[in-house]
Amino acid sequence: MEESPIAEFYAGKSILVTGGTGFLGKVLIEKLLRCCPDLHTIYLLIRPKQGQPIGARLTELLNTKVFDRVKAERWGDHDRVMKKLVAVEGDLSQDGLGLSSADRQLLMTRVSIVFHSAATVKFDEPLSNSVATNLAATKRLVDLCLTMTKLQALVHVSTAYCNCDRSDVSEHVYPPPGDPEKIIKLVQLLDPPLLDQITPKLIEKRPNTYTFTKALAEHLILQQEGRLPIAIVRPSIVTASWKEPFPGWIENLNGPTGLIAGAGKGILRSMWCSRDNIADLIPVDVVINLIVTVAWHTATVRPNNLVVYHCTSGSSRPVRWGDIEAACQATMIRDPFSEVVWYPGGSFKKSRTYNALCVLLFHTAPAFLFDLFAIITSRKPVMVRVQRKLQKALACLEFFTTNEFRFSNDNTLQLLGALRAKDRQTFDFDLAGLDWTAYLQTYIMGTRTYIMKDDPSTLPSARAHLNRSVKCTFPVKMVEK
Repeated sequence: MEESPIAEFYAGKSILVTGGTGFLGKVLIEKLLRCCPDLHTIYLLIRPKQGQPIGARLTELLNTKVFDRVKAERWGDHDRVMKKLVAVEGDLSQDGLGLSSADRQLLMTRVSIVFHSAATVKFDEPLSNSVATNLAATKRLVDLCLTMTKLQALVHVSTAYCNCDRSDVSEHVYPPPGDPEKIIKLVQLLDPPLLDQITPKLIEKRPNTYTFTKALAEHLILQQEGRLPIAIVRPSIVTASWKEPFPGWIENLNGPTGLIAGAGKGILRSMWCSRDNIADLIPVDVVINLIVTVAWHTATVRPNNLVVYHCTSGSSRPVRWGDIEAACQATMIRDPFSEVVWYPGGSFKKSRTYNALCVLLFHTAPAFLFDLFAIITSRKPVMVRVQRKLQKALACLEFFTTNEFRFSNDNTLQLLGALRAKDRQTFDFDLAGLDWTAYLQTYIMGTRTYIMKDDPSTLPSARAHLNRSVKCTFPVKMVEK
């Protein structure tokens, strides 16, 4: 059998992962355990949460469904997987990452590869929180990496949208939107109310604190060029898995997943969006395969400069928002969610004014009527609160659904071309075989199963419930169009 240089490289290596309890982190850990079984140890930086010790959090992490395949195929049981993982108590928001002296010494002397995927991805996060998690934490991690005696690669996970003040984005680090060190000090000095007041001026052309702080963090990484073996991977909109560890796996409502969940339940009827614009979705397993490959390449080729890799779909395999709309409507009618509130319908609106009118008619007004009926029947009114949260989330996405970006991916394609056939199969980040229609159907069903907790056995009853709702909603669907 053909050998895998990438899997061989990871043999005997000790790896540090930040953000291991997050969506990306889970898929990364699973991939390493399953496809690089001879690695020595994966250290996970975990902080105690709500009184739960890190050992319990690690056990909870491994009980996630995403690890079912690796436990069944590779290791056979939970305990053998546990031996490869070591939870290290730490906190990215604390000086020195909150590490004990013993743990710091352990990481300094044993770690060869660092994957930094920890971040807050909330677009509406206060600047102080976003700076603490996305910027100051990166600085602390870099300081730790500078002391690691065996370090061969530090891969920083950024975002393709950190340069969303540009429509054409290349694979290099652009000048930062501010001085990272000064921004960190400013956040530490100012009272939160004053900081919130001046945040729009600070972030200027960027739509939120997330893209702003991720751009600043890239500059911190760039400053280590020549001192550390570093690389940056920039994913676009990370969505459900395409193939691995199984199709359609998703665990949060971020980005398009929230739209799918809202539309599937019938509570999302209208959204401001340009149908013809590219929706730069990228499956999570494609991102992880690239990240793992980039670490190998950085360690073995040792480039003289920092290399940026775009993990995007728009330049090679584009899908448009209109395609997503069509796939959602067809799939949600054929395989509906359970107990839909309203018949899945509605549409994207190109006009902001028309969308506002539709939101009033098909979101706000029905929500108040639902809650009024709930109060009359002695039930808890919840729909107004749900709609307010939905509209807040939609407002955060509008910048990305009404603007289009073009991301070059020359470095990523060049790396793909350098892989042997075995590694191109095992660590596949080639989008040539991606059928968007089939993938979107899988994504929607994954949202139904893993987010809405609708077992596939509920499909017959869900279809019956949907059919009963057709007659009373047909005129509304025609108006929405």
